[in-house]
Amino acid sequence: MSILLAMCFFSLSMSISPGPVNMMILTSGVTYGFKRSLILVTGATVGFAFLLSAVGLGISGFLAQAPVFYEVLRYAGTGYMIYMGYQIMISRPEIEVKDEQLPRYRHGFLMQWLNPKAWIACLSGVTSFGLNDSLSLLIIFVSIYFFICYLSLAAWALLGSKLQFLTKVKNGMRVFNLVMGGSLIIVAVYLLFSHF
Repeated sequence: MSILLAMCFFSLSMSISPGPVNMMILTSGVTYGFKRSLILVTGATVGFAFLLSAVGLGISGFLAQAPVFYEVLRYAGTGYMIYMGYQIMISRPEIEVKDEQLPRYRHGFLMQWLNPKAWIACLSGVTSFGLNDSLSLLIIFVSIYFFICYLSLAAWALLGSKLQFLTKVKNGMRVFNLVMGGSLIIVAVYLLFSHF
């Protein structure tokens, strides 16, 4: 029973702590509201579950044969997060919700696969719990993580929706977009220079 509790705490601490995906979901919550942001939450959660499963099934061992992969991931992930941060920073403060601007499932899914924090969580989780040797334990961990990750990311979307009052404050959205976009860029650069 203690390993299940440890898996729950690990999943919660990694899912709820601020990171690139959490910032994107928070921004989406402010801009589009809670319900419209759930598609992004779903995409990010499913993307993470697939990544965790792939790492647990041995993709990390395969990729260890090509260490250039991790370098490419670091730079591609950083580039993508900087691009998304820039897009947030320059987005118009007036909210006009158009279908093509709504959060998309694929954005959440892709963000996890390019997110160094997600890779760190997967690699350390699989290693810490010895999941390479037990398929049943891997399935349990992925299930626990999926549930906790979804709730954690949904909490960020809910927090964002509670900050929608910023849309009514003069320059509120402009400042919010600058802070969130800048924060995402800072996190991306920090993750570029951290080692995993």
